[in-house]
Amino acid sequence: MIKVKPAGRIARIAGANRSERVLILASFVNRVGNGLFNAASALYFTLVVGLPAAQVGAALTIAGLTGLLAGIPGGHLADRRGPRTVMVLALGVQAAAMSALVFVDGWAALTVVATVDQLAAAAGGAAWGALVVRVGTDRPALFRSRLRTYVNLGVILGTVGSGFAVAANTRTAYLVLILGNAASFALCALVLFLLPNYAPVESAARSRRWAALTDRPFVAFAALYGAMGLHYPTVSLLLPIWISQHTDAPRWTVAAVFALNAAACVLLQTRIGSRIETLRDGGRAFRTAGLLFLVSCPMIALTAHAPVWVAAGLIIAAIFVHSLGEIWESSAGFALGFGLAPDHAQGQYQGLLGLGFSAGQALAPALLTTVVLGLGSAGWLVLGAFLAAVGATGPAIERWGARTRPAVEAEA
Repeated sequence: MIKVKPAGRIARIAGANRSERVLILASFVNRVGNGLFNAASALYFTLVVGLPAAQVGAALTIAGLTGLLAGIPGGHLADRRGPRTVMVLALGVQAAAMSALVFVDGWAALTVVATVDQLAAAAGGAAWGALVVRVGTDRPALFRSRLRTYVNLGVILGTVGSGFAVAANTRTAYLVLILGNAASFALCALVLFLLPNYAPVESAARSRRWAALTDRPFVAFAALYGAMGLHYPTVSLLLPIWISQHTDAPRWTVAAVFALNAAACVLLQTRIGSRIETLRDGGRAFRTAGLLFLVSCPMIALTAHAPVWVAAGLIIAAIFVHSLGEIWESSAGFALGFGLAPDHAQGQYQGLLGLGFSAGQALAPALLTTVVLGLGSAGWLVLGAFLAAVGATGPAIERWGARTRPAVEAEA
């Protein structure tokens, strides 16, 4: 048996080289700030600014949909000018937009500021995907799995911090969260200057602005990836409502669901993701994720018909299976998303992938609340069958993509 020293294992998880550790640190700092703000932002706008919840929702929806427009152009710019440059600029714009939120006093101002933030976030997200490829060298999917571990950990820590502001429930406490998030964007940008200023890939200048949109296998995968992303709001949106309104489970199970989901993703993401790197791995992992959701959704459906402690146990077991599905799905997305994209156009391809995912997330609340909650237990069965059907397409997408890539890229 080969024994691995704990220090070596920690070093691998923390990054294989200096550039990986720098990007992990930058992402961790940024996600701590996101966790501080996201968990309490709605409360700030409704309780402190005094906007109706419907207006807050409308402003954020408009901003989110408008932001989708910047993903592919931002990624194309990252391919031509270098991903670090575009990402630093995007982070600077987000830091300014987040700081401007402290002056928001009405719906129009919130809509404008949130839209600027989302446009920068979409462009920066595409550049970030291209940066992961450059930093992760020949194993970007594995590096992305490591990175996601720290991203999840950062969000958890930030969310814990936001709890103190929510408990205080004062304007000053909420402003500290907003400015803390703004500072995280600025600090993230500064940390990125420790990375090399990666030059564009040689053929990037010849890359067409909309080349990704003409790549049919990748467009199909982006759409399927967005559809599979419906499982994310299941934990944050559906389960709290389901537990409180449709089951006899103790209310503390709502907190247990979040804790178990976060812990599983932090502890298992790298372990599972390290085995999913090639296109073939990604296709199979996408299918496995769908099958895991096909198991977890019926388990959740049963909780409506179970006594109190049985319901609690079923929810805990179901969310563990669901978390495994989330890890397999995200790892498949890394392997296929990076593997199908040509090296000279990673930015715009990651922008298209982000567009598909964000579109799915924008539609998810309306679809899930009307279909799943509207149909009750049967709705969970429909959701599980849908996610399994989407996941089953993974191997076919992988084979289609491999046939249409140059032989060297497909093998990589």
